[in-house]
Amino acid sequence: MRDRKLLENVAFGHPSSPRVIAVANQKGGVGKTTTAVNLAVAMAQAGLHTVVIDADAQGNASSALGVEHNSGVASLYDVMIGEASLADVMQVCPDVENLRVCPATIDLSGAEIELVTMERREYALADALTSFVESDPDVEVIFIDCPPSLGLVTLNVLVASDEVLIPIQTEYYALEGLSQLWGTIEKVGASLKPGLRVGAMLLTMSDRRTRLSQEVENEVRQHFGELVLDTVIPRSVRISEAPSYGQSVISYDGRSTGALAYRKAALELSHRW
Repeated sequence: MRDRKLLENVAFGHPSSPRVIAVANQKGGVGKTTTAVNLAVAMAQAGLHTVVIDADAQGNASSALGVEHNSGVASLYDVMIGEASLADVMQVCPDVENLRVCPATIDLSGAEIELVTMERREYALADALTSFVESDPDVEVIFIDCPPSLGLVTLNVLVASDEVLIPIQTEYYALEGLSQLWGTIEKVGASLKPGLRVGAMLLTMSDRRTRLSQEVENEVRQHFGELVLDTVIPRSVRISEAPSYGQSVISYDGRSTGALAYRKAALELSHRW
């Protein structure tokens, strides 16, 4: 109840210029897509003009937001290989005002190979995104859902982004592989995209009734301090159910603990700009 009142009484922050946020963690099953989708929906519902770019060939973010992503649908793949602009492939989210989606199809799985021979191969998405933002000045926030790998598509996402949000599951091996991701972000920030940084970390799938979740949360906060958002996303049946209905948990059951947590995390993130 207290969280609901907080969300009703506090306004979301609006960035002074468009923010491009990569949601990344090459470790699978940490709530990466769920985080990208629900933060985007929360911000869109708060009145921010928001975009989700699905950069994972599995298309889970596209499914959760109810947009078509069958093979042959105009998608991020067409943008990456230079055959379409982002504006050409955008779809309106059917459930959420102020939210548009660039879908991913299985075709994107072939982009890694095709990008190898292209000029400025690391900048394919960044160039497309620059043109998109210039042609649509109303856009305020762009979330990009990364694939669970550190290949050329993920590299493109990092080069196109201003900051990285890392979801971390509060379970054993939570920090496994994080040093590799951190090193990649630092290298990209030092060479291909000056200024790229980790903007925030979000603890997900937490069960604070267990000692393990508490220990992992404490360890992450000790390591990374203020980078970790105060809000923690609980393990929730509603969060798990929502994608099967082609919805975010906020659209599926806006009063659930999971929905309230993601809205609170989005509010907190918006006040960091």
